[in-house]
Amino acid sequence: MSSFLDTNVLVYAVDATDPERNARARALVEACLRRGDGVVSTQVLQEFFNVATRKMGIDAAAARRYVELFASLETVQISTELILGAIDLHRLRSISFWDALVVRAASAAGCERVWTEDLQAGATLDGVRVENPFH
Repeated sequence: MSSFLDTNVLVYAVDATDPERNARARALVEACLRRGDGVVSTQVLQEFFNVATRKMGIDAAAARRYVELFASLETVQISTELILGAIDLHRLRSISFWDALVVRAASAAGCERVWTEDLQAGATLDGVRVENPFH
């Protein structure tokens, strides 16, 4: 049962300013790493690095080490096909393009769920169930 981890899960896993979200995100990431069933995308890794360095003030070298750790999960490479599919999903379901790209990457990897706080929990998009780990 593969699970796709969105950027916000990775951010909360390293951000201790919200202890409850930090604990839930860390537990989820650690479980996915331990079981080997977690999935991210190159988009998520890029977004994590940007948030970590620009908004959280994490040193680029430390943020790079986090990216290396998260990249040990299965990593979906964002392709033109995924981008075009995300555009279609964005148009059909009225969700942001970036969220649609996360869903398309999760679907392409065969994930059963995507863990995120950015989409409606319980919804099924492109065959992938949306779960909010913080509720």
